Amino acid sequence: MAVHPIDFRYGSKEMKEVWEEETKLQKMLEVEAAIAMAQGELGIIPKEAAEEINRKASTKYVKLERAKEIERETRHDIVAMVKAFAEVCEGNAGEYIHFGATSNDIVDTSQSLQFKDAIAILLDKLKTLRDELIKKAEEHKYTVCIGRTHGQHAIPTTYGMKFALWASEIQRHIDRLEACEERLCVSMITGAVGTMAALGKDGIKIHKRVGEILGLNPVLISNQVIQRDRHAEFMATLALIAQTLNKIGITVRSMQRTEIKELEEEFDASKQTGSSTMPHKRNPITFEQICGLSRVIKANALAEFDNIPLWEERDLTNSSPERCLFPESCVLLDHILNLAIKGMRKLTVNIENVNRNLELTKGLIMAERAMITLAKKGMGRQTAHEVVRKCAMKAHDENRHLKEVLRENEEVMKYLSEDELDELFDYKTYIGLAPEIVDEVITTLKNKE
Repeated sequence: MAVHPIDFRYGSKEMKEVWEEETKLQKMLEVEAAIAMAQGELGIIPKEAAEEINRKASTKYVKLERAKEIERETRHDIVAMVKAFAEVCEGNAGEYIHFGATSNDIVDTSQSLQFKDAIAILLDKLKTLRDELIKKAEEHKYTVCIGRTHGQHAIPTTYGMKFALWASEIQRHIDRLEACEERLCVSMITGAVGTMAALGKDGIKIHKRVGEILGLNPVLISNQVIQRDRHAEFMATLALIAQTLNKIGITVRSMQRTEIKELEEEFDASKQTGSSTMPHKRNPITFEQICGLSRVIKANALAEFDNIPLWEERDLTNSSPERCLFPESCVLLDHILNLAIKGMRKLTVNIENVNRNLELTKGLIMAERAMITLAKKGMGRQTAHEVVRKCAMKAHDENRHLKEVLRENEEVMKYLSEDELDELFDYKTYIGLAPEIVDEVITTLKNKE
């Protein structure tokens, strides 16, 4: 019976497959085979035994059900895997499986192989989302909208700026994840406390050769585990990505509010239902789900930080939470990345409402421009700020257009003609270098592809 929503509600098939028990077993078999191969090459175990171990290092032979059966007796998953593996090897080859290794050599190294697969999926999704945001930035490079600070109308900006800002942030996450992969996806064949005592004089050679075989960089030093600062960095990176998606989701949701409605996520009016009691509802459920699940990923990162300080050479307190933390965070992040990609592709920018909202404050959003223009004309910056501030407060209190109030101010009109006053309130000519900034972002990010 399914309990966790990942089993039936969240997550893609490809990411779930990375973390399935069958995959985990397969990766552990591959690590055991790599150890045997390295030892066979060095003459530590018979070459024929190493070859047989490699032939049988597959869930085609080593069955998950059998490993679980043995684990119920031994209460040790790695011992159970080794016994199930040995059973299917011909001759005495099974006797050489796990020679000189400890459990976490297998667990941590095989986990690195899973991380590599998971990161490849996440990077692909991140790049797709970045490219969708670039398209939106190009499309809305000149879509003038109101910028908001403290939830209040500030001055005009463009939707191109918003999308380009998000695309740039996603690119930083791509860079972070790629850099993190080098530190996270490492191998470790160092024995019980990291000294390689059971491996003998060829321990370092075996350690390095296994890394070569598996395509992983061997750790420089370990105790019984790969140190968890690496894993905490990975989980923190996933949390950072999730929080950027949360930020995007919050903006879309905020801009979809009835009284604003500048943005709107896809809604299939022919079939989709927004509420069980309110037939009119068109809720931003896609981006709400993104925001909600981002909290789980963030919380999981904090839990992984507690796995860094283990007792001495190690204890087991990291093992049980990591069985939950790594699969859950990877599956959920992959899921909300898919939602973000789909949501961005289908996102509607309601231009009519964007233009309407620019007019809501009756010109107050151009107060900065009026102040700067008067200062350039010779009034003096501080004086101009106070003059315009008083006019703005008066316009607000009397619910009048700022242009009218400025026109009535004799001090202001000493510096401005009627035409110049009119020009101040053309929102499209007060977006600064927004189009150029967006172009630079697009060019820079496209060069990263």
